[in-house]
This record gives sequence, C-alpha cells and structure tokens, in this order.
Amino acid sequence: MHMSLVLRSLDKLLQQAVSKAQVVYGSDAAGDPYRGLYVNQDDVEGSLEREPGVSHFLASDDHVEFLFEEIQHNPNFKRLQEAFELSAFDMAVIIIALAPEIDLRYERIYAYLQDDVTRSRPTIELAFNLLCASESAKLSRWLHFAPDAPLIRQGLLELIPDPNRTQPPLLAYYLKLDEQIIRWLLGHQALDSRLSHFSQLHLTPAISLEQLPLDMALKRSLEALMVQAWETQQPLRLYFYGPHGVGKQRTAVAIASRLGVPLITADLLLLLKIQVDFNTALKSLFREVQFQKAIVYLTGLDVLLEQGQYAVYQQLLAILQETKGITILASTKAWDADKINLMNAIAVEFSMPDFAQRQAYWQANLVKMGIVLNQQDIDILSDRFRLTPEQIDGAIATACNQTRWKNAAFAQTLTQSHVQPTLHELLAAARKQSGQDLTGLARKISPKHTWDNIILPSDQLRQLREICNQVKYHHIVCEQWGFEQKLSLGKGVNVLFSGSPGTGKTMASEVIANELQLDLYKIDLSQIVSKYIGETEKNLDRVFTAAVDANAILLFDEADALFGKRSEVKDAHDRYANLEIAYLLQKMEEYEGITILTTNLRQNLDEAFTRRIRFIIEFPFPEADYRLQIWQKIFPQQTPLGTDVDLKLMAQKFKLAGGNIRNIALAAAFLAAEDGECVAMKYLLQATKREFQKMGRLVNEEDF
Repeated sequence: MHMSLVLRSLDKLLQQAVSKAQVVYGSDAAGDPYRGLYVNQDDVEGSLEREPGVSHFLASDDHVEFLFEEIQHNPNFKRLQEAFELSAFDMAVIIIALAPEIDLRYERIYAYLQDDVTRSRPTIELAFNLLCASESAKLSRWLHFAPDAPLIRQGLLELIPDPNRTQPPLLAYYLKLDEQIIRWLLGHQALDSRLSHFSQLHLTPAISLEQLPLDMALKRSLEALMVQAWETQQPLRLYFYGPHGVGKQRTAVAIASRLGVPLITADLLLLLKIQVDFNTALKSLFREVQFQKAIVYLTGLDVLLEQGQYAVYQQLLAILQETKGITILASTKAWDADKINLMNAIAVEFSMPDFAQRQAYWQANLVKMGIVLNQQDIDILSDRFRLTPEQIDGAIATACNQTRWKNAAFAQTLTQSHVQPTLHELLAAARKQSGQDLTGLARKISPKHTWDNIILPSDQLRQLREICNQVKYHHIVCEQWGFEQKLSLGKGVNVLFSGSPGTGKTMASEVIANELQLDLYKIDLSQIVSKYIGETEKNLDRVFTAAVDANAILLFDEADALFGKRSEVKDAHDRYANLEIAYLLQKMEEYEGITILTTNLRQNLDEAFTRRIRFIIEFPFPEADYRLQIWQKIFPQQTPLGTDVDLKLMAQKFKLAGGNIRNIALAAAFLAAEDGECVAMKYLLQATKREFQKMGRLVNEEDF
C-alpha cells in the first residue's frame, strides 16, 4: 500500500512533465513514428530558443514536495534514508530509478520524456528535469552524483554510461539501483542472494546470555556495552578470541537476542575464495547489516592476515570507519595491540570453560533433552572431559542418536522416554568429540584390559588405583578445595612405569584408560625424534597441542629412547639435545592431562624428569605365584584346555614375564587348532620352546 502511494505521487510529477513535453516537443511529436530517431531543423531551432539549464518539464515544486512527503510515510524509504543519511533529493532519485523495476510502463514514459525510444531507463538529465526547476537548482544537485556522494560512495546507485555512445557526457548516464536496494524497498527481508555464498542471516536468535557457560563479569560487561552502543547508535567493535567451540558465535547470537535484532554471520576467508570483487562484496554485506539493523559477526580475518592479505585488512578498516553499528570480529588467536588499536576494537578473551561452567552446561542441556543423571555422573562428565559448549552439545546429541539406534531393534515406536543414554554411552560420545587432531600424530589404542586381567603385587595395584583417584577427584581437590589457585604448572598427572619387557606396563595403561573411560594414544617416537635441529621440539609441540583438545592419556612407550640423561655439553649437538629435553620438561608440566612414560631401564632417565613425575611405579618380574595367576587368566573361557594341562608346573618351571606367557598361550592355541585338538600340554611345551628360542635363551631339553 505504501509503495503504491509513492508511485502515484511520482505519476503526478510525470503527468506534469508529459504536459510540458507536449509543448516543448510540439503537438505532432506524439504521433511521429520516427520520433527520437532523427533530428530536424525545427528541433534544433526549438532547442536554441529554450533557456540553458532550465527544466523542460517542471513548472513548480508542488508535486516534488508532495513526493517528498510520501517518502516520509513509507517505512522502508524512511529507514533507507536514515541508515545512509540521504537527502530528500537522493530519495526522489531512488524513486525515479526504482519505478521501472516495479512497472515497465515507466520505461515508455521515460523514453517519451527523453525524446528517444532507445532511452527507456532514466538518466541524470531526466532526474534533473523532473526535480529541478531552475539552472541554479541543477548546478547545486551535481554533488549528489559525485564519487564521494552517499548514493555513489555507498553503492546504492550505479551510473551506467550509454553503451551506444563513445564517452557520453555525465548527463547521459543511466541510473541503476543496486539489487539489494530494490529488494529492501520492496519489503523482501531475506538475505541478498549475492551474500549467501559466504554469510548467513539469523532473524530470530533465541539464546540468552544466562544460558551460556561464561564468566558472570564477562556477561555483564558485554551486555552493558551492547545496550549502551545500540541505544546511543554509537559504533562498537569487539574482538572475540579463543579456541573453536568455546561460545564466541553463541555469545553474538545471545547479544542479538538481548537487543531483539537479527545477526548476520560472514566468513571473510570464504568470501576471498569466490570469484567476486572483495571490496564490493564487503560494502554489500555492511549495507545489508544497515538494512536489517543487525549485528555483524565476522570470521576468517586472522587467516587472511596470516596469508599476507593486507589489502583485505585495509579495505575492511575503511568500511568500518563509516559503520555505526555493532561489529564483532572473531578469531582463535590474540591479535597484537596495533591491529586492535587500528580497528578501535575491544579485545574479549573466551577461554575454555572451567569445571563449574561445564557442570552447569551439562546439567542444563541434559535436562533440556529430558535425560536424568545424578549429580555424581554429571561431575564425572564435567571433570573427565575438558569440552567446549559446542562439543558438549555434540556429545549429548551423539549419545541420544546411538541410544535411539540401539533401542530401535526392541521397540516399534520410539518416544523421548526411550532416549535415555547411560553414563557409559555419554562418556563414549564425549570421547568422540575430541582427539581428531591427535590421530595423525599418535596411534589410538582400544583398551581391552580391566583390573581382573592385570596381575601385580598389592602395592603396585594400590598405586594404579591412586592414579585413577587423582583424576576422579580432581575437581574436589583443585576446584572446591582451592588447590587450583596454588598450582601454576603441574596440574596434570605424570606417571612413570619402569620394568622389564612384558611385565605389564602397557596393560596397566589400558587398565587406567578403561577405568577412567578415556582414550589412550601411544606416541610413535620414530615420528617425534628428528636429527634436524628444532624439529623434535616442533613435533613435541604438535603432540601436546593436539592432546589439550583430545582429553586423552598420552603413552610414551620406551621413553628412555627420548628422555635420556642430559649430557655434558661438549659440542653443538649436545647443546641442542639438552634443549630438546628441557623443552619436553616444559611441555609435560604445562599439560593438564595424563602422561604415562614407560621404560625398561629407569636408570637411563634424567633426574629432572623424576622430580617432575608424580608417580613412579616399578613393575617387578613376576614370581611363581604371580606367574600362576597370569597362566590361569590368560586363556579365554571359550578355549578348550586338555586335561593334562598343568599350569602350576608351567609357572614353576619357566621363569617368564606376562608378555611371554601371552605369546606362548596364543602360539599353543594355533598349534592345537592346526591339529584339530584342544590345547594340550604338548602344545604349551612346544610353544614355550619357540618363545625361548626367540628370546635367545638356552633351551634345556630336560625341561621339556
């Protein structure tokens, strides 16, 4: 309805112009089929008789003033005028250029008024003739089409030269509204299709700041800044930085929800990849922000700067200087002070949520999904896994989907009441949310062994349980009892397992991983140690950086190969070797997870390591009674054993470690399967002989 009133006002202006044109062009002009295609002497003489610069069509300003009044009653026009600080003349030019986009009859009218059937689009000259009554008025309006004028500088209006004329005068340039302006004036609120390749419009955000696991002081500061900037319409630029998934974009959504405005997110890195002019696309993006009265959230600028795209940075700076709204830039890394100052931005750090924040977020989202867990289980999830809010959401969704899949086999119809994942399923889902970066640097071990499988003296078993308890009750001691404030480093659990090969060091690592429901990654030392100076440190940094997000146990097997004693500096090689060890000590102290080192020769380890290791457990060579327990538990229940098998004799006769016993049991099973018999004593003895030969030990035939 508002648009029709504006066009009717334009029609009255055009009717006045057509009446004047009949006088200017002559009464026979309308009936001339070749009008505008040729120039005769009468046309030239008529042109010479008219005053230079005077409007052909406008006798008074009455209709122009009426057109301006109608603009004020149209909310879309008024909003456009306020957003870009346009004058009434600018808005009238926009209406003249918009009319053919709505109704093609205006093309015929414009062609008649311009005395040329090929010129169906409005020109600058036509706008002057319709809106300016005198020569002085026209001259004063030239500034509205200058490069730095709001219409041109902000890309609202494009001046297109006549393609059929060589270097035409500016008066002959056509007026073409940007598609974005046309769409907005017609009331289409969807995102501009040219922006959809790299940005997204969130019209109705529905997240509150109270729901986010953020520090209360941070929430209060953000809300106060945003509300003040929005109410006063002062420009505000914020720089959010922190790891992926910690809630930077969620916070932007919550702020938009608090202000009741849309949010537009855009990836500048993606914008650079598509084949468009970067600066033009940026201007279109910020025009959309102004149209929608939205907050804009930009990502990818840090990557562009790392790639050396400084021109992009300068273009963004120039646009931001003209923007009055709220702009949020997001990155994973902190910027230096110079970039922050040039942006005139406030830096806001988003750190990984602490135990209390994770606990609250787990609780709220489990309740939202209708999942009931006791407080102890929620504490386990919150303390065991240092997950971001995004990862917690993913873990809950994964657990629910897996539960639905399992239950589908037992229920014809599934309701929400069926989707009740257990703690074990939630722990498994939480593990899947982390560790992706570590898989390329280490080998993931699927733990098979439990407390029932490992045979050790009682003191060693007690120490293994103490390791698990330090992880289980970490949140009580560090968070509730305040030890977190006393420890700047060494918050993790560093463990050293020493002992002969096959005594259960790796098995103990699996038992701990199984007990704590954490992933276990074995570090491949051949991929870590490098003969090139500085490469070992880089590899170690990659491992520990990836491990921070993995929520996993790191197992450095045969660690003495890497962590040997620091030597006396005799040459440059010794100096750099000692630097590698010092760097490793630093990374171990910074890492807050579980690190397990295994070694066959404890005496080879540097004393600096032993001072920094919380648990040192010696795995003794098993005596006869422990060997018997190992023999008794080594065979699966399904394995058929012969009646002549004497495991007590095997334990007393052969002094072997658990790893060797496992090899013998497996080899005997294959020998028996080959003969189609059960595992008899002869197969055990034959397999034992082969194991002795492999170990390089003398074989006494009398023993067999």
